Amino acid sequence: MNGLLNKFKTLAFRWYYRRINRLAWEGAPEPDVMTSSLQLPLDHETLSARIYHGISSRPLMIYFHGGGWVIGDLDTHHPFCLRLAHATQCTVMAIDYRLAPEHTFPCAHEDAMTASQWIIDHLNALPPNNGEVVLAGDSAGGNLTFATAARMPDEPRLRGCIMIYPATQHYHAELRSYVEHAKTGPLTTPIMRWFTDTYLNGLAPADPTAEIMFPEKRTPLKGFPRSLLVTAEKDPLRDDGKRLAKRLKLAGTNLQHEHFTREAHGFPCSEGPTPAHHRFIEIAASWMKDIS
Repeated sequence: MNGLLNKFKTLAFRWYYRRINRLAWEGAPEPDVMTSSLQLPLDHETLSARIYHGISSRPLMIYFHGGGWVIGDLDTHHPFCLRLAHATQCTVMAIDYRLAPEHTFPCAHEDAMTASQWIIDHLNALPPNNGEVVLAGDSAGGNLTFATAARMPDEPRLRGCIMIYPATQHYHAELRSYVEHAKTGPLTTPIMRWFTDTYLNGLAPADPTAEIMFPEKRTPLKGFPRSLLVTAEKDPLRDDGKRLAKRLKLAGTNLQHEHFTREAHGFPCSEGPTPAHHRFIEIAASWMKDIS
C-alpha cells in the first residue's frame, strides 16, 4: 500500500510541477534560439538531451534540471534554459537523467557523470562550442553539478560550475534554514525530506556510497573549477549553499556567491520572467562572459 501511495504522490507532484512551470511562463516572449534533440549513446542506456544552440567562442553548458531527483524534466526547464542560452550565448545541453522512485540512487548521479564525460569526449562533433564545458543546475541539479565536478578533479576541459541553491548535504545535517524556512516557499522541508528519502530508497546518509551524492570532507575540493553559486534567503537549502560557499573558499576556489535576500526556492526557473529571474540571468551572462 505504501508503494502505491508513493507512486500516486510522485505522479501528482510531477503533474503539478509541469503545470506551475507552464503557467508561470505562459505568454512570455521567447528568445530566438535554435533547438534540437540528441540521444546520448551511453554504455548502460540512452539518455535524451535537448540542445539550445549558441556560438563557437563560448563553452558548452551541460544543464541538470531541479526537482529533488524525483520530478522535473526537459519541458519544465525549457523556458529557463532557452533564456539562459540566449543570454550567455552558450550552447546549452539539458540532460534528461533518470528519476526516482523508478530509478533510485545512484542512477541520477551516474547519468550525470557518464553524460558529462561523453559530451566532453565528443565536443568536436557537437553544436557550437570552444572545446570546453561548464556544468550547471538548480536544486537537485545543483547537487548533480557539484557531485559530478567533484568526481572530475583533473578534467582540464571543465572550466566552471553554476550551482543554483544546490542540495549538497543530507537533511540530517544541522541546518537552521530547514527549520526557519520549513514552509516559507514552494519547497518545504517535508517535501525536501520526501525527495531525499525517495531517491536514497533506504540508504543511510552515513553509508560510504552516499559520498557520491553528498561529497564530504573525504572528497578533496582543491582545484574545484571556477564557480557561480546562487542562494535564496527564503529557502530550506539556504544554509546548505552557504556552507558550500565556505568550503569552496577554504579550498581556494574562484567563487562568486550571489545571495538573493528576498527570494524563495525556484525563483530563476519556476516563477516566470520576474525581476529576480532577470537579475539572475544578467549575473550568469556576465559570469560566463568572464570565463570565456
